[in-house]
Amino acid sequence: MILRLKLPLSFLPLPWLAGSVPAGFPSPAADDAESRLDLNAHLIRRPAATFIVRVAGDSMTGAGVHDGDLAIVDRSIEPRPGHVVVAVLDGELALKRLARRGGRTFLESANPAYPPIEVGADAELRIWGVVTATIHRLEPE
Repeated sequence: MILRLKLPLSFLPLPWLAGSVPAGFPSPAADDAESRLDLNAHLIRRPAATFIVRVAGDSMTGAGVHDGDLAIVDRSIEPRPGHVVVAVLDGELALKRLARRGGRTFLESANPAYPPIEVGADAELRIWGVVTATIHRLEPE
């Protein structure tokens, strides 16, 4: 299912700790938020060309894209091999990595349980956009 959302350029600026956070023990020096971060401005470079889609399935887990994630998709980016794209192949919607080898085009999963899909010469392939980011919840909804 494709969710097309109108996103304002500025929605809800959140507190942001400048710098990085170690994945080990917290530092007492990182107790104060230094500025604010607008997630829309951070994740969406071209709002007029961007849509959001909820990911279904586990075929892209090796790329860090999980079932239920929200994928930020930019239609203005020219898709190139290596990009994760939202594609329609013969009427079927898919989120896969675009690949080209030996003059042939493939849509590849990032999970070894799913083989690459070769785009045949007679196939109809449309790329809807390039995935630029995902939003992954760690806490269940």
